[in-house]
Amino acid sequence: MPTLLDYRRRIRSVKNTQQITRAMKFVAAAKLRRAQEGVFAARPYAHEILRVLRSAASRIESPVHPLLARRPENRILAVVLTGDRSLCGAFNANILRQANEFFREHSAQPIEIVVVGKKGRDTMRKRGRKFAGEYLNVSTHVDFARAKEISARIAELYAEARVDAVYAIYNEFKNVMVQNLRTEKLLPVDPAVIASQLEHASRAAAGQPPQDAAMAQAVAPAVDYIYEQPVDEIFSGLVPRYLDAEVYRILLESAAAEHAARMTAMDSATRNASELIDKLTLQMNKIRQAAITKELIEIVSGAASAAG
Repeated sequence: MPTLLDYRRRIRSVKNTQQITRAMKFVAAAKLRRAQEGVFAARPYAHEILRVLRSAASRIESPVHPLLARRPENRILAVVLTGDRSLCGAFNANILRQANEFFREHSAQPIEIVVVGKKGRDTMRKRGRKFAGEYLNVSTHVDFARAKEISARIAELYAEARVDAVYAIYNEFKNVMVQNLRTEKLLPVDPAVIASQLEHASRAAAGQPPQDAAMAQAVAPAVDYIYEQPVDEIFSGLVPRYLDAEVYRILLESAAAEHAARMTAMDSATRNASELIDKLTLQMNKIRQAAITKELIEIVSGAASAAG
């Protein structure tokens, strides 16, 4: 049976852990605030460049840029975004589960993987996965240079016809308590897919449920434009910029979702520590009260024997 000293040591240990989890919660909250600002600043630009690209891509009959080429999806590239650290609840586990489901659905096709985040890299490497690229310590400080580096690798694989489609698997930030798992098609650039993405972004911002791609494309207004530059010149600048913006936005979404998940997990751990301290204190007081009662009984019994 544990002694009073054992309970005191256990309570002291839990209090020390509680201080750590509380500090991690405050750090995650500070990082989340900055990450939220980045997400909210990046979304409008990504939304508008999607709209412009969709408008331009719907008016061409044949691809004028390597990233616009459409091929049968015989080979797929999956960009999987996880965190670099743990202690963020089910954040990494959910992403890896979503990635495994995607791999099973496309088991008949060869899949190349670009992994962002140490946790995803380590887990998939243990399962024997090979990587076409790996990028670590990205969520700690998301900058546009790293996003361009990742998008350049994606563009290289697609332009060289080593892959026929590119999908991103990540956590989209919704609020502090909710992160949405997303499997988003990045390449090839398909006006119908872009219409669906635009509708998803608009409805997510308005707090409305998503709409199917066909209805989104039908509702979107068709506007005719006159372009001054040659078509190939327009797309040579627009398509890479679209890919850079999308990768950057996805990195920001994933980083914000990770910080939110970590803050929530640390808040839950702090509250659980408080409950555990209360339970241990109650048990310790019961043992101490039992010891005092036993001593009193022994004193009274001894006094009664001496008087008799």
